[in-house]
Amino acid sequence: MPDATQTLLTGFPATLLGRRMLLKILEAEPQTRLLCLSPPSHADEAEDALIALPQPLRERTELVVGDVTSMDLGLSGKRFNDLAARVEVIHHCDAVSHAGASRAQAERTNVTGTAEILELAEACSSLRRLVHWSSALVSGKREGRVAESELVPQAHFPSVIEETRYRAERMVRAAMDHLPVTILRPAMIVGDSRTGEIDRMEGPYLLILLMLSSPVDLRVPLPGRGDVPLNMVPIDYVVDAGHAIATHAGSIGRSFHLVDERPPTARRIFELIAEAAGRPGPVGGLPTQLASVLLRTPGLERFSHIPRAFLEHMATAVSYDARNTRELLTGSGIECPPAGQYLTVMVDYVRSHQQQRNMDRSRERPEHDDEAVDPLEG
Repeated sequence: MPDATQTLLTGFPATLLGRRMLLKILEAEPQTRLLCLSPPSHADEAEDALIALPQPLRERTELVVGDVTSMDLGLSGKRFNDLAARVEVIHHCDAVSHAGASRAQAERTNVTGTAEILELAEACSSLRRLVHWSSALVSGKREGRVAESELVPQAHFPSVIEETRYRAERMVRAAMDHLPVTILRPAMIVGDSRTGEIDRMEGPYLLILLMLSSPVDLRVPLPGRGDVPLNMVPIDYVVDAGHAIATHAGSIGRSFHLVDERPPTARRIFELIAEAAGRPGPVGGLPTQLASVLLRTPGLERFSHIPRAFLEHMATAVSYDARNTRELLTGSGIECPPAGQYLTVMVDYVRSHQQQRNMDRSRERPEHDDEAVDPLEG
């Protein structure tokens, strides 16, 4: 029996991508031993998650308590050198991507964390591949067709998330001339296309919450013109496609967009969400820069919970070339499902989540407390 491949995974268990990649690697690579790098703050959660795995999978995992944001991953010199001598593949999934993150948090995880992983990769004596999980949103405010190899400097980004992920990818690209790197760029990740599972309610999920919590007959105005494509990809497609590409010999030294090549327009997304939520479709349109002001009107003030960066994405006329991805996935049967196929699942998931939260809050609330709860808060 061949020796087990030693693979290091970051982002577990804190990110949905990290959790899903753990299962994908273990199930698809029976000869792989998976080293899970988790910070001390998540060590107990990580250990519990590994213990809960079926025994054959659990036996091929190992918890490494360390932190991508610390020098030498927060490990002793000996432990770091031992890790560098063992690791052959790195999946760097750890990243801050939620809209509420501070600049310090995004800088620390996305930039410093990537720099530390690159240092480990440089020290690895038998490295076969570094898979850097980036984002298509590193294109920032760029409009038009974006190539997979393109990374254009910009004066301003919609948020600190796009900026720091851009800077992280720039560092990884600079190392491509001497490290075996594969860069994966998913579009906006949404929940599982079959279950709706997601780890954070933001982006399009806030639109769904807005629809579900607004008066039944209220027609929500559309931010922007609504005629630009809104590119979303379910986590199950991202994991399947990303893993297939990351294990392909032809992917080293290249970048890949994991996107919907036939994305619906923002208006169509709104219409599909409204239909699934049993609400009327969107009406008219608001200039994006005015949306956060004009929507602070009776019945629409909850729109202000939707981050400005997401509103800007809805108004940015950008499309993503994916010829590299098409080339390597041809014949694999892996395709991004159309939005109409999974948006109903997303709406059902949010409705169920919202109902459960309301039940939990009702149990916690004093018997005569009639204070209204905004379902978009929290």
